[in-house]
Amino acid sequence: MTDRIALQGISVTACHGVLDSEKVEPQPFRADIVLETDLRRAGESDDLDHTISYAEIAQEAERVLSGPSVDLIETLAERIAAIALARPTVEAVEVAIHKPQAPAGVPFRDPVLDGPSVTVRREQDRPVVIAAGANLGDRAATLRAAVQALVATEGLELVRVSPLVETDPVGGPDQPDYANAVIIARSRLAPATLLRRLHQIESWHGRTREIRWGARTLDLDLIQVGDPADGHDLTSDDEALTLPHPRAHERAFVLVPWLAADAEARLRTPEGVQRVADLLADLDVSGVRPGPDWEPW
Repeated sequence: MTDRIALQGISVTACHGVLDSEKVEPQPFRADIVLETDLRRAGESDDLDHTISYAEIAQEAERVLSGPSVDLIETLAERIAAIALARPTVEAVEVAIHKPQAPAGVPFRDPVLDGPSVTVRREQDRPVVIAAGANLGDRAATLRAAVQALVATEGLELVRVSPLVETDPVGGPDQPDYANAVIIARSRLAPATLLRRLHQIESWHGRTREIRWGARTLDLDLIQVGDPADGHDLTSDDEALTLPHPRAHERAFVLVPWLAADAEARLRTPEGVQRVADLLADLDVSGVRPGPDWEPW
């Protein structure tokens, strides 16, 4: 189920249009925005941090409408939609731009409310990178079950799964070696929704978080959403969802299988966007070795 937040009638006077006169003579524009998201957590917690700030979205839309002149209201709609989809909890957005006084050459019934408009609907559709690991029980069987659960996730299309690698455990008490893999997919889910799905799959396999760096039946981390190579990756400093994963660039057990799945992989780091191959060249990979053959899906 997808919930909706509607912002109707964001109005400005601005200079947009193809005609020279439209670029110097202000006229009214109006935006209507519908955000599709999951509001259950906000409704249960009554916490502003668990929803989308209506004020911020409205102000961003007003900034676009009041900004530099463009020829097409389609351009305004596309820019506002892109801003909305950059929010990690937005699954889809519908934006309508109204231009009631457009010089269309015919009269409209109501010069304030009627007139030309465009409506666009855009969904999340981004590449995502998920790291998977396990070091308790039948590791390969657990990771295979996790991959199959992701395959069954509506709005997620798996593209490629890496070979398994075995990894020495890092930190924490003495524990068995890990089996690790990386899953590359395309997602129409909001990143926050996808993260909840990963946690749900972990819980099915008895994952608990009492001991940091402790042994675990299953670990699923959302590493990256979008492609930093073209600047279209999402970033988030939210405590609940930091994007990209803040330690992925330091983890050979993530980067080695990722590179095996995608030789051109790139990751945004504190030093900028870097090739995963270059990051690995500076890491100690002695604790990562090929794992058993497997058929993940």
